[in-house]
Amino acid sequence: MMENNFEQLIGVLPLSSSFTFGIREITNILEKQNIDLSSTFIFESYQSLLTLECWAWKLLSKDSYQWINQPNYLTLFHTLAIFNKNLIFNYDDIKHDMKASLLIPDTIDQINDIFEQIDRDKDDNDPLISIASLWFDNLALFIHENPEFDTSPIICHINEYMGQNYLMTEQFLLYLIQLQKPKLPQSIFTSKQLFYMKTCSFSLSSYLTTKAQHFLFTVEEIMHYVSNDFVQIIEIHSHIIDIWSEKFLTCITHLTGFIAACCWWGGEKLKQINRLFHSEQIIYSYINSLIRIISYKPFYSNIKAQLSNDETKLIDFCLFSLKNLAQNQDLIWFFRSKISLPDTLSTIAELSIHDKICLRAYVILGEILCNERLKDLKITDNLSLFFYDMLEHAWRHPLKNYKQIPIFHLLRGFLTLSKIDAIQQKTADLHKIPLFIEMCDEYPITFDVLWALSFNSDIQQQLRSNTGFMSKLIHLAKQCDNEQMRKMTHGILWNIESSHQDRTIFEFNDEKPFDIMISYSHKEKVLCKQIYDELIKSGYRIWIDFDHMHGNVMDAMAQAIEQSHVIIICMSEQYRRSNYCRAEAHYAFQRQLKIVPILLQRHYKPDGWLSFLIGQLLYIDFTKYEFPRAMKLLMNELEVEEIIETHIKLPLSRSSAESVLCDIEEIPLEESLLSIRPKNISDWTQTNVHNWLIEHDLIQMSQILADYNGSSLLYFSDFIKNGETKQILSLLQEESLRRTNECLSLVELSCFQSLIDQQRYTLKSKFSRRSTRNTNRKNKYISSCCLLM
Repeated sequence: MMENNFEQLIGVLPLSSSFTFGIREITNILEKQNIDLSSTFIFESYQSLLTLECWAWKLLSKDSYQWINQPNYLTLFHTLAIFNKNLIFNYDDIKHDMKASLLIPDTIDQINDIFEQIDRDKDDNDPLISIASLWFDNLALFIHENPEFDTSPIICHINEYMGQNYLMTEQFLLYLIQLQKPKLPQSIFTSKQLFYMKTCSFSLSSYLTTKAQHFLFTVEEIMHYVSNDFVQIIEIHSHIIDIWSEKFLTCITHLTGFIAACCWWGGEKLKQINRLFHSEQIIYSYINSLIRIISYKPFYSNIKAQLSNDETKLIDFCLFSLKNLAQNQDLIWFFRSKISLPDTLSTIAELSIHDKICLRAYVILGEILCNERLKDLKITDNLSLFFYDMLEHAWRHPLKNYKQIPIFHLLRGFLTLSKIDAIQQKTADLHKIPLFIEMCDEYPITFDVLWALSFNSDIQQQLRSNTGFMSKLIHLAKQCDNEQMRKMTHGILWNIESSHQDRTIFEFNDEKPFDIMISYSHKEKVLCKQIYDELIKSGYRIWIDFDHMHGNVMDAMAQAIEQSHVIIICMSEQYRRSNYCRAEAHYAFQRQLKIVPILLQRHYKPDGWLSFLIGQLLYIDFTKYEFPRAMKLLMNELEVEEIIETHIKLPLSRSSAESVLCDIEEIPLEESLLSIRPKNISDWTQTNVHNWLIEHDLIQMSQILADYNGSSLLYFSDFIKNGETKQILSLLQEESLRRTNECLSLVELSCFQSLIDQQRYTLKSKFSRRSTRNTNRKNKYISSCCLLM
């Protein structure tokens, strides 16, 4: 009955404001539908709804003075906007094409007429601007949720017009400058200002996130135009979130989403991020601003299941930005220095009813946490169950997605997690390997996931027991034309045959062809090439893969290890995450090669399997020294290995032994591990201070004392020791909140003071211990020589 009445009312819709019959009745029907959310109504009244939507666009494109001041019309437009928003987020049984036909207007001329009215409007608070904003906002939401429609000519035209006539204009910059003031008068938030800051930003962010084609402007041009002002806004206002107005929340939300979209645009997020941030300090400040926003707990209770309000959007956009930043492995150390961040992300993941927000929080945790920290947080179970629930639902879904999240995005997010030992074991315990095996034909990325998981012994057994999949792996390894696919299948097969007892190893009668094998991630190729060149100059025979091996890369790797005496492991975050590097290092360990680790990534600390593999070995830190000095330390380490190897093979005369011992005594063993810094603290530079604090895990103190040299460090220590305790703690607490957005750690402060005292007063005993170690090593060596003689 309601449907019939609705059709009759729509049939007489006026295009003139002089005839208002039925407007109130249509509004009442839509208001009831906004409560009932009945799909039946939409199916049965589709043609009438289509007529109503077309009528609304036509009316918006006409001169607004004819109807804008009539309350019945304004109420209908607001009610229809709510109906359209519900249409986007609800009604899963209605196809996206049907939704698109109702939401996207018929002609570009209608869009141009609306824009022309906004452009010539002298009243910044004209109701037409607010209503037009609602219509464009819903289009942006629809594209955000259904990116396959971003190629629609209407959608392309809307965003190109907004980019040229609103974004890249002096007016947009003027609005950004206004937002940089800490105290904002509400008068600046006009309908036109919100159209620029919210509607245009959100429309462009939805469009650019999904669009791979060319746009009117390059990312470089856009970021150069707006990024500096945006960074200023978020830095200033992230300190005063509790006084944000509702309209400022709207502005900062959609600007944050727009900047995140620009960084993601074209899939080259790291390159765009570098364009946004001109220095390390700016990027650290930006990360801190985003962390302050997601740590604001009053937002959590307002997170919805869809992107239907500003709080949900803001948390989602901030997490999206943080995820992209965390995938820059040079920044992981900084994320790890944010002591409270894992707890914040865990809380968001546990409390949020928005699945994509949970997904982003868990992916960031997977990016920034080492295996041990994940265990400490006790979130491995929740994280694993969350991912597997989404993966299974997406795999069974006809469209292969989970609540608009494509299965490929889920797999890409899980790829990072699959390299964590705790996740591997949970996967084995839950017996989820058959799920990945089902997916691998349709989603090749699954082979990479399985390669990472196959380092776990329980998973190796589960894979071996699946004869069908084993046959497929063997076939792909031999016949597949895709080289990357062959590499992954060879990697899985290599891990499954974990003992490698059947390998035929060529025995070398005289000596092995190579002195040293260099194992590295190709991200560090430039530096490794320098190291290689220097070692070659010194007469070493080196095996290194510069050109990405072809064929069976696992066999080639194994042969290189078998033909070398020593392996140099070039440690970095990328090295730890590489399946290939892990297999290479493990086999070298299995073959009992002498391992010489070197550190190539600033701030990186070996963790997970890499930490276990190198154990207590000393390593040379190439990030702390100038290259010539680091190479000298490496040469010294290699000479020690040569000496030890030589005395095992050949008996020496007493005079020869004494000569060798003199050489050993000259090698500064501890310099391989510790920074070269002056003995006197007062001679330390800022870099010396920073490195010393990081070495002792005083992460928070390293940020509080970022500008300190040795002299100021000693002064600070004396101030703590001799000053008024309550006053000192108050000042330090204030400084800690200002610099780190975290409360002062008394544990770190106590540890710092204790270490300073040790550094001051036990330097002599330190060198005494070092001398004793060298003497013990000489005695041990002499004993070995005597046995051989």
